[in-house]
Amino acid sequence: MKKFKLITALIAITTLVSCNDKTTRQAQYMPDMYESVPYDADGADGLKGAPVNSKPVAGTIPRGGAPAYDIPDTIEGYETAKTDLKNPLEKNEKNLENGKKMYTIYCVSCHGKKGDGQGYLATSEKFAGIPNYKDRDITEGSIYHVLMHGKNLMGSHSGQLTYKERWQITQYVEVLRADLLK
Repeated sequence: MKKFKLITALIAITTLVSCNDKTTRQAQYMPDMYESVPYDADGADGLKGAPVNSKPVAGTIPRGGAPAYDIPDTIEGYETAKTDLKNPLEKNEKNLENGKKMYTIYCVSCHGKKGDGQGYLATSEKFAGIPNYKDRDITEGSIYHVLMHGKNLMGSHSGQLTYKERWQITQYVEVLRADLLK
């Protein structure tokens, strides 16, 4: 009988406590579970007072990223890339195959399947003066630089292609040029 009175008393107290004013803030068991503490991205809320949104260490490359391309879009930059820039990828069938695939998607409409400047846009006279790779003094560095910044009517392809894909296209363009020079 004492247990029944105790249970009844607990139910009555719980009912009274739960039926109070809903418009006022109630006690919370673990408030940090309901309301997260946001970090100020530019403030000093991080570890040991360091900003949360800190700059990366100089010279580092983000995971999955590529080295920064800091050669400027100038005539001097083009000449620097032409002489100094080298392809970091291994020359193999896999890279050439993907380079051909990317070339077919992005380049063939202007430069043609053979790199002779006779793509659809050239033959339909939409654009004039699309270069033949045979007639140009190009290197792997100059090809990559043009893919990054564009040249004349050709716009930059750095937004459409990844770092690796640009170098793969560069390898494939070199193969096309060698075939045209034969």
